[in-house]
Amino acid sequence: MSDIVVFGIDFTSAPRAVKPIRVAGGRRHGAVVRLTGLVALHSLEAFSGWLAQPGPWVAGLDLPFGLPRELVEQLGWPTDYAALMAHYAALSRAEIRDRFAAFCDARPAGAKFAHRVCDGPAGASPSMKWVNPPVAWMLHAGVPRLIAAGVHLPGHLAGDESRVALEAYPGLLARELIGRRSYKSDTKAAQTPERLIARKDIVDALEQGRTRLGLRLKLSHAQRDELVADASGDSLDAVLAMLQAAWAAEQPRHGWPSGVDALEGWIASA
Repeated sequence: MSDIVVFGIDFTSAPRAVKPIRVAGGRRHGAVVRLTGLVALHSLEAFSGWLAQPGPWVAGLDLPFGLPRELVEQLGWPTDYAALMAHYAALSRAEIRDRFAAFCDARPAGAKFAHRVCDGPAGASPSMKWVNPPVAWMLHAGVPRLIAAGVHLPGHLAGDESRVALEAYPGLLARELIGRRSYKSDTKAAQTPERLIARKDIVDALEQGRTRLGLRLKLSHAQRDELVADASGDSLDAVLAMLQAAWAAEQPRHGWPSGVDALEGWIASA
């Protein structure tokens, strides 16, 4: 039974001192995943530097890796993944917003956004959303850097197979444990005792292995306190993404079901 180095990354498209990219590092040994540390990256350049670290490792990143095929085809964008990502990276945010807004404006109420197949089972926002949450900007800032770093994007693009990056979604795992209860907020006034209790409930469940992933999280007392105390939920989200990566690391095709559209991609454990 070998150790697998795993990471979970709570990504932001505009990292800064008060809202960095959070990285949770760990090791999977059998059914146990031990948290080895939490790191903050304060710039996209720091994120690119982090990606360059040698493998072997498997990372789950909380950002979309693909766009809905319906959207891509209607806009007349390339349908080859590498070409599409190069095209998308070359556009400004204003250009992306204008094209996406025009696409939405032409559609009926209640069906404004195009969805990927994985959005439904994961309960994820459409990857073309540019507000609340701005996941379209996360894709724009994150995926080109993954490609530039030469990491392996299973199902999407071959790279250095000792450095594997997978799309994760912490909300999927959190909902399995506490339902629709809110556990985080970036707004001070909304950082309530109820949300603190929800974070504690998530951490307790992860330590007891009460998820369908069949993994148990191992923490020190200080780490447990840190995860519960971070009212933004960013540290906990990084750990949730790390556990999704740890699960996918041992799955055939990294957990992708057969027949997944390489243009859209898949969310680990959906």
